[in-house]
Amino acid sequence: MSRPPIFALIDCNNFFVSCERLFRPDLRGRPVVVLSSNDGCVISRSNEAKTLGIPMAAPAFKYRDIFKQQGIAQFSANFELYGDISQRITSVLTSITPRTEIYSVDESFLDLSELDIDDYCQWGRAARSRLLREVGIPTSIGIAPTKTLAKLASEHAKQNHELSGVLDLLSSASPTREAYLSNTPSKEIWGIGWRLAPKLRAEGVFNALQLSRLSSRHANQLMGVHGRQLVAELSGQACHALEALGHVRQTIMKGRTFGEDTNQFQVIEAAIASLGAGAAASLRREGLLASSAVVSLNTNRHHPNYQYQRQSIRLNMPTADTGYITAQLAQTAAELFNPQARYHRANILLYDLVSHDALQPDLFGSIDLADHRASQARLQALDTINSRYGQHTVHYAAEDLSSTWRPKRELRSPHYTTDWNELPTIRTARFSTR
Repeated sequence: MSRPPIFALIDCNNFFVSCERLFRPDLRGRPVVVLSSNDGCVISRSNEAKTLGIPMAAPAFKYRDIFKQQGIAQFSANFELYGDISQRITSVLTSITPRTEIYSVDESFLDLSELDIDDYCQWGRAARSRLLREVGIPTSIGIAPTKTLAKLASEHAKQNHELSGVLDLLSSASPTREAYLSNTPSKEIWGIGWRLAPKLRAEGVFNALQLSRLSSRHANQLMGVHGRQLVAELSGQACHALEALGHVRQTIMKGRTFGEDTNQFQVIEAAIASLGAGAAASLRREGLLASSAVVSLNTNRHHPNYQYQRQSIRLNMPTADTGYITAQLAQTAAELFNPQARYHRANILLYDLVSHDALQPDLFGSIDLADHRASQARLQALDTINSRYGQHTVHYAAEDLSSTWRPKRELRSPHYTTDWNELPTIRTARFSTR
């Protein structure tokens, strides 16, 4: 019989800010915020910025004076850097156990049930220390028999400094678990949020402990199957299994808000080509092929005459060919394009994904396996060159039609780990000896 799962949630503290501080030790102890695309709103805050009352999603233009008065360092989001640091963290975690689920760029679930661990708090402190030493990112760790409890534990571990970043909620008999559940407002429970919290309050459910004591039937009446599972998870019964590495994803989506609204199709085409190239590269990295795609364009919803246009495409054959995919996406965008509209954002979605090993000839001969193999060889060469000499070294010309669509990132830090041209420079004084 397999052992019951023991989940550990590894949560990176203020992840984007922590990545910026890796190469800027002078920022430690200073308030720091990271801004979204086009430097629009706050998406990550240091503890010092939180103490100053800077809320998440704060519009940057409204807080500009406060940033200046309080000496708050601002950064445009550097997603290339954050993604690379996230991969380094994943590498460390998978060396601990391959039973790992990458939940988001800054959170991962581990199943510890197969590991020989006597003291889970001690294990957690050792794991935090290793991540800080080898990657440089501070983390909080929650350990519990279910994902929901592990998530709850990690939040308390982050907020309560006396816990040294680790909280173990494995023992259901311990009064400690009840105390932490009672101190967790219902709106802060993973899977509740601001939509369901008012409904629970109306039923007299104000915290996680009260929710865990609801009958399954009542929870199902309030929130459906999700509610019944949530009550079980808070009671220590695992309903959500680990989605281990290698889980095949169902879709790949890429989207960008433009640096400035545009009614020029060449700008739209350049954006679609770049997004399509990124999505196709993701397909190849994961050994997948796409059979269908969606293109959507929209104007600014805060401006008059808002427009949202969307169209699906059925590709002739499952493919990861950048040239073919971007050509189909651009053609569809041209059909959607309205020259009277000023577009604010573009999204592309690839779906109906299959393994590249699953491609077979069809009855009518529309799938040419020889052509597919030639395409794979060409794209493998492209990926090899870009991997060796830097991303975007070789790319399709359509991506260069315009750069005005790219989000404004005037406060971006260097690509310290992903671009040779932006590596830190060290200068030393010359010493003469006699």
